[in-house]
Amino acid sequence: MKMKILICSFFLLATMSGFAQFESAKQTYSAPNLKSEIDKQKTVSILPFDVSITYKRVPKHYDPSATKSEEEELKTNLQSSMFTYLLRKANKYSVTFQDPTRTNALLKAKGIYDKLDLLTQDSICKILGVDAVIKSNYQYEKTASEGGAIVKTVLFGGIGSKTGSGALTLQIYNGTDGNLLWRFYKAMNDDVMSSTDELITRMMKKVSRNFPYEK
Repeated sequence: MKMKILICSFFLLATMSGFAQFESAKQTYSAPNLKSEIDKQKTVSILPFDVSITYKRVPKHYDPSATKSEEEELKTNLQSSMFTYLLRKANKYSVTFQDPTRTNALLKAKGIYDKLDLLTQDSICKILGVDAVIKSNYQYEKTASEGGAIVKTVLFGGIGSKTGSGALTLQIYNGTDGNLLWRFYKAMNDDVMSSTDELITRMMKKVSRNFPYEK
């Protein structure tokens, strides 16, 4: 019995260590003129996220259309979650953020909602009437079944219930010339209990020290 406890403890510690190393991976870039350009900006738009979902091991009954639907749902859910997070802390930022409902409506009215990669960032800013845009990419690789993760959650109290690994990239583009002003990359773990709000909160806590709009 003691041997089983020791083995389980070792497994849990190794798992936690692996998660910590993965979560620590991040990269930040700031343009030389970041500060001077940020000081001129008043309104910023959060674009729909670019979401990609893959599988480490493709399920037996894999449905590409279901994955596509999940990606489409996530792109607006993450966008909305980020706006909500920033709105709650509005007094901490030097700019205001455009409501995603307005952002998406303007993009759809121009017929470019699903064609953002075909336009320059300054063109998008002009269409939205903002001084900058936040362009985000979320790549998620599912590594375990949700059912298996739930079992681990029950047995280990949430530790080891990771169902996938992801990478979140945030980029701020200037509205006047479309140039990249700031970039933040963060590797993220995900688990069966995660929501888009929780994911964005975790990420923004990591990025808060470097977020250029923070006063």
